Order: sequence, then C-alpha cells, then structure tokens
Amino acid sequence: MEDAAIVSLYWQRDESAIRETKTKYGAYLGKVAWQILANREDCEESVSDTYLRAWESMPPQRPSLLSAYLAKLTRQLSIDLFRRKNRQKRQGSQYALSLSELEDCISGGDTTGQEVELRLLGEAIGRYLRGLSPEARTVFLGRYWFMDPLREIAACHGMSESKVKSLLYRTRQGLRAYLEKEGFSV
Repeated sequence: MEDAAIVSLYWQRDESAIRETKTKYGAYLGKVAWQILANREDCEESVSDTYLRAWESMPPQRPSLLSAYLAKLTRQLSIDLFRRKNRQKRQGSQYALSLSELEDCISGGDTTGQEVELRLLGEAIGRYLRGLSPEARTVFLGRYWFMDPLREIAACHGMSESKVKSLLYRTRQGLRAYLEKEGFSV
C-alpha cells in the first residue's frame, strides 16, 4: 500500500492503518529501535509505541514521507526508553557507542540548558554537515543519526571498517574545530 493511502487511513481513523504500517514498515522500525536499544523486548515496546504515537499524531500531522516520520518517532521513543532504563550506566548498544565517540566534540545537553543554544548548535552542525562530501556526510549520519554499526556502514559504502573509523575520526575532529570557530565550547 502506498504511503499516502496509509496516511489517509490514519486521517479516517481506520484501525487498519496500524496493520498496514506494521506490514510495510515493521521490520524497518525494528532495526531503528535495535540500533539504539539492543534488546528485543524493548524494541518491540518502542515500535508498538510508535504505532500509538502515529495514531495520536495523525491528524493533525500529514507526513509526506511516512517512512522518515515513523523512523523519527521510533528513534525518539527508543532514545527515551534507553535513557529511562539506563540512567546509571550505559549498555553496549550502537546508541551508547556512537554517543561516546561524539563526547569529545559536543558537550552534553544537560550543560547547555537553554533551548536557544541547542537550536543554534543544531544549525551549526547542519551547516557543517552540508559542507562535507556526500560520502563523509552519509557515513557520519549513518553512524550518529541511524546508529548503524561500523561494519554495516563499511559494507554499504564499499570500504573497510578501518577507513570508516578514520573518516569518522576526521569528521569528528573537523566538527569540533568548526564548532569552536563558531563560538561553541567543546
């Protein structure tokens, strides 16, 4: 079923919208959740919550790209669940690993404290990413947005894990320098 038809089902408050969403995007959303949670039960909970959140948000939302909309919901819900379950310690999920790699160039959200500063930081990171080569940008986003494992990124881009690690390291160093130049303390 096409995305527009699924969104229309949500707008009509037809419960088959959830079934169609699960059929078309269930595996994809499960992968998004797994990259963050690395726990089957937690992934199932997050994906189920995604269906509920989609049901509650449409209407008024009418996403033009349903897969991205659902992935964003799953990612947010999975991160929230991860934080709730791991307040004291981090597990070995791709989320925890990717965050630890970024620690040296971005300070935690708790120290920023102000929404305006976070928005400016996000805009600065966006400008930096737009200035990267397409390969460097997709590798960076694959690792730090989608939390893909290094081996998957390497396979997708036809390069070795060593090259991916090196590219990510150089990109993080460049990001750090760029943010310092923009006036952010890192």
